[in-house]
Amino acid sequence: MLAAFFKVSCPTCQLTLPYLSRLSGGGLRVVGISQDDAASTAAFNSRFGVSFETLVDSRGEGYPASNHYGITHVPSLFVIEQDGTVSAAWNGFSKKDMEKLGERAGRSVFEAGDDVPAWKPG
Repeated sequence: MLAAFFKVSCPTCQLTLPYLSRLSGGGLRVVGISQDDAASTAAFNSRFGVSFETLVDSRGEGYPASNHYGITHVPSLFVIEQDGTVSAAWNGFSKKDMEKLGERAGRSVFEAGDDVPAWKPG
């Protein structure tokens, strides 16, 4: 499973999450964890074509999921194995890591003509 923490106002999240949608339905489950309210998250998902399951990490509850994973920047991505161990983690946009996710999922993350940076900080 891939857990992707994000904020709707984050430009790097706006770049990253649509590419993660290309992985959904493949061999890797993708779950988004928004640090915004449900309405803003739904609008973000619609605007950026996010098609995978998205949960809300409530500010009113002190961001329990984000705090558990020690989130300091978004997007923050964690590959979580079936036994619960985290096998990979990074923040920001990493083309190399996204390509590895695509290989694992059996899907192409990038298409011809996609102009993406090698890395973009969150």
